[in-house]
Amino acid sequence: MKIKPGLDAFLVIVMMMGAGCAHVISKEVRNQVDEGITFLQVLQSPDAYKGKVVVWGGAVINTTHQKEGTLVEVLQKPLDMEGQPEDVDRSEGRFLAFHKGFLDDAVYAKGRKITVAGEVIGSRKMPLGEIEYTYPVITIKEVHLWPERSKERYAPYPYWYYPGWYDPWWDPWYGPWWHHHRWRR
Repeated sequence: MKIKPGLDAFLVIVMMMGAGCAHVISKEVRNQVDEGITFLQVLQSPDAYKGKVVVWGGAVINTTHQKEGTLVEVLQKPLDMEGQPEDVDRSEGRFLAFHKGFLDDAVYAKGRKITVAGEVIGSRKMPLGEIEYTYPVITIKEVHLWPERSKERYAPYPYWYYPGWYDPWWDPWYGPWWHHHRWRR
């Protein structure tokens, strides 16, 4: 089969774009996931979904070490196409992700974004402030910890050098140009 020359370049571009949007959880594990199960359904009735595989994500709240393994408390957030938790101010609740090994709490620190694929094993009631909160619990099959963002908000060079920076208070009539050119002849 022969492909037209213009189509070759198009296909290469599409394949390169698709490679950048790969999900962080392996295809083998994602094939086990029941896409019809929502986080809210499991939150409301965790025991009804025991044995089901889910992919959830959010922000780490706390990491604790126990004799059996590590328990990561996560504030659930919706996931994008790659499986990354979105930067939104909404959540359907919290969940616990259990790992039979050791996950260092210095790495799995508060605020870090995490995506977890795991099997629902039930629920656990724990105090949350002055209430008792029922957490759905999953055992981790795969976990992806997202890189921390840079603390810098702007580029490390002066604002006037950065071509994408815009100062909403700058006025061309009163800026440096005006002072240098207004009465020169």
